[in-house]
Amino acid sequence: MLRPKIPTMPTPTRHVSPPAVIQPTAVEQHPTPIAPAPVPVPSQPRVQLTPSALVALVGGGTAVVLVVGAVLVSMLLAVAVTAASVAVCALVIRSLINSQHHR
Repeated sequence: MLRPKIPTMPTPTRHVSPPAVIQPTAVEQHPTPIAPAPVPVPSQPRVQLTPSALVALVGGGTAVVLVVGAVLVSMLLAVAVTAASVAVCALVIRSLINSQHHR
């Protein structure tokens, strides 16, 4: 039932002719107009960090790390609580089944 069935290749019932050969056609190339020279892009101004911007950047990064850490710890705690409750339920059900067998 669970064995795969390999399909068999059917035998051709009539004479098969080879595919037709397609002849390539000539490609006409039109002269392309010369593109204008690219305009040089002015250099972008550099970002300069002031001491207050640097403090704000460090504070924002610290806040992001703390929030992500709190979310991950809470998810781990939720998994641990769920596993403990499933283990307690399994022990209770096992105890109930064993007590029925002794009666």
